[in-house]
Amino acid sequence: MLVKQIISEDILTLGEVRSLLEEVREERAKEDKELGYELRKAISHAEMFARLEPGKSRELMNELLKLEKMKPEIAVRIVDILPLTNDEVRSIYAKERYTLSEKELKDILELVMKYT
Repeated sequence: MLVKQIISEDILTLGEVRSLLEEVREERAKEDKELGYELRKAISHAEMFARLEPGKSRELMNELLKLEKMKPEIAVRIVDILPLTNDEVRSIYAKERYTLSEKELKDILELVMKYT
């Protein structure tokens, strides 16, 4: 199948992706359709690595986005990985052109701890 045009694009957390893939799996089961290899692998990956429920992951992402120096792409990575140390957060920000202060690192980790 070739994609001709992208209609819309959203940034989703892994918990939200898992939920959407579950819906697809249920629809396919109702229609007695087989799951393709890529879909099976995507479902397996989402089930294995999603740590938060969709609602909680979106809440955490929204709270992270309120912080200064937070981009949606970084917020999604933080929600999906749930870093527990300053070094883990720094590694997520490694490609950025700025560094985080100790207070900013502390704020991010406090939010993550609140949801884990």
